Amino acid sequence: MSDAVQPWPGGARLAVLLTFDFDAETLWLSRDPANARRPGTLSQGLYGAKVGVPKILETLREAQVPATFFIPGWTVENHTAVCEAVLAGGHEVAHHSYSHRWVDPDFPDQEIEEMERGLDALKRHLGVVPKGYRSPAGETSDLLLKLLTDHGFLYDSSLMDQIEPYRHRLPDGREGPVELPWHWSLDDAPFALFSVKSPRPIFPNSVIREVWQEEFREIHRWGGLYNLVMHPQITGRPSRIALLREMIGWMRGFEGVWFATCEQAARSWLAAREAG
Repeated sequence: MSDAVQPWPGGARLAVLLTFDFDAETLWLSRDPANARRPGTLSQGLYGAKVGVPKILETLREAQVPATFFIPGWTVENHTAVCEAVLAGGHEVAHHSYSHRWVDPDFPDQEIEEMERGLDALKRHLGVVPKGYRSPAGETSDLLLKLLTDHGFLYDSSLMDQIEPYRHRLPDGREGPVELPWHWSLDDAPFALFSVKSPRPIFPNSVIREVWQEEFREIHRWGGLYNLVMHPQITGRPSRIALLREMIGWMRGFEGVWFATCEQAARSWLAAREAG
């Protein structure tokens, strides 16, 4: 981060974004429609709504830190009360498609439908017009930035090409949303999302902690953005709730750390850019 421009309040050198992709059952329904008849499979996502989100909200409340929840429209329609609890806790609700269907660049009509149905669900059920968007699994197309700009989004968090925020520019010259980059190494899914169809190990918390903390130390040294991506069905498990609590306390031990929602970070970065 340039010494000439300090985009975070109080001269903080690092913005910490605690983000949660509240997929619920969509993670399994979108990949295989037959899963609609497999309650055992779907129960993995249902755990996020029944246990994961409430425990995460409790942890955030005790730590007095804000978070951003990226929520598909289907989740809003089917777990409305839990989504309302997110808002009641003072957290940001952002857009995460309608059904968590992965974007296929060959089918732009599907991408438009996912965007618009998700927006409609957030507005109808929660009264939310989201300021931010994150694509399912980081899958995107060339249409994404135009859709986000046309719908007036402030920020996107779908790409992995930076540590610091930056402003998109569309091919037609228009300025697009602010990008808040993420990366798989700061996502809980590669470490702990098990699938019978494609088995992989569930790593112990010691491995997750090591990766997350080593990334934090160096990003803090550079200055910039620490965008932690979590899922209630994963980080909402008992030992990983403890890990979340530990990480928040551990990060607070560093100087110049600002815990923010994604909207707060995007607005702060824009304000500093315009002032500089």
